[in-house]
Amino acid sequence: MNNKDITLKNVQRTVDQWVKEYGVRYFSELTNLACLTEEVGELARIIARKYGDQSFKPGDKNNLGEEMADILFVLVCLANQTGVDLTEEFHKTIEKKTNRDSLRHIANPKLKA
Repeated sequence: MNNKDITLKNVQRTVDQWVKEYGVRYFSELTNLACLTEEVGELARIIARKYGDQSFKPGDKNNLGEEMADILFVLVCLANQTGVDLTEEFHKTIEKKTNRDSLRHIANPKLKA
């Protein structure tokens, strides 16, 4: 598979194959939710240091992309084990946001430069 051709369906299949080959089995849904929360916290720490008022501590890593990918991995695990088709749900979300927000953000004076 060419990396440029990765789709959400491919990501879901890849994660499922990885879990079956290396992970033995999926963690429970509750454990994966805790892992997702932990990964989001790690991303928040990096953003607070890179874009916020905090500074990096010695030994801190500025691995923003890695943390985002970790979040995606755990989210895909949750989708796989709960039967959620992320491609289908993503399309629904884009349609919902377009219908709801098509004029809202354009008309928001706070977003104008």
